[in-house]
Amino acid sequence: MSTSPRITIKDLARELGVSTASVSNAFNRPDQLSPRLRERILSEAHRLGYSGPDAKARSLRTGRSRIIAVVLAESLTYSLNDPVASELLSGIAEVLDAHGHTLLLLSGRQHVSQAPGSASMADGFIVYGLMPSLKVLNDLPVQRPLIAVDFDIEARPSVHIDNEPACHAIAHHALASRPARRIGVINLRLTASPCNGPITDDQVLLSAERTITRLRLAGFHRAFSEHGIDPADVPMWNIEENTFEVCTPVVEAILDLPDDERPDLLLCTSDRIALTVLTLAERRGLRVPEDLRITGFDGIAEGQYRAPRLTTVRQDSVEKGRIAARMILGLSPHEDRRLDTELILGDTCP
Repeated sequence: MSTSPRITIKDLARELGVSTASVSNAFNRPDQLSPRLRERILSEAHRLGYSGPDAKARSLRTGRSRIIAVVLAESLTYSLNDPVASELLSGIAEVLDAHGHTLLLLSGRQHVSQAPGSASMADGFIVYGLMPSLKVLNDLPVQRPLIAVDFDIEARPSVHIDNEPACHAIAHHALASRPARRIGVINLRLTASPCNGPITDDQVLLSAERTITRLRLAGFHRAFSEHGIDPADVPMWNIEENTFEVCTPVVEAILDLPDDERPDLLLCTSDRIALTVLTLAERRGLRVPEDLRITGFDGIAEGQYRAPRLTTVRQDSVEKGRIAARMILGLSPHEDRRLDTELILGDTCP
């Protein structure tokens, strides 16, 4: 049985009476064409079964694939469901779409040898979050541009928010607004070895270059010291994954402590942790903020649309993604960037 030959970019251009460059721009650089011409080209391409320029052929011909790979520290399912990660990806995609680039998502939990073949053709890499192994980064092509988001890679530009000052501000507010008898800090991935529970003295903490949690903790500690509290006297817990299911056993153990041991102020390094505390506290009949005050970090919509409204720090994750994308495309200088945050005073720690 014979099959029809695959239509080429030259065939389509000839059929439409336009240049091959116009056809290429319709798929890869939409800003270079009028909307009417682009729609005409795409409509005819669809009718003839032409799906667009071959990325591998274009890469071999021009040295550029117009593919930008985003390497995520977590699984793709987790990242797409996480409000902060999904907002970051939205900002990246917005810029790439506007400039005719394709977004390729990779998981840092997948060995680079298992990644799609197009990963090796990517024009650049945006790496987001605490990688499970630095080997993932070592396997990326060293000659391609790379931007780190929320952690540092030597000799590569990074995009951060003001983690330490932001956490200093929210802890200072909590301590100044009302005295706390028992303070606790719940961290996200602070320990070098896996730990889902109390942090003990024999555990090694990750450096600030590896995890933003260390910077957030430094802000809390600065506020403690200014209020005459020894940071060493404040108990800490660690959460391994920023989900309700993983947070729950740790938070339940804290809230089920005897009344004279249970914290009356919990500073949480993510909104997901803080919202888990709030939900489980309400199930136990604890009054928030009368019996327990809670602070979060991130400013996700869920924390602002429920009652009591979460006291937190809002970061603009969409803009963080836009900045990283502009840098990787060469539209902004390759230099370290740090974004400001906003303190939101809600009902959980007024």
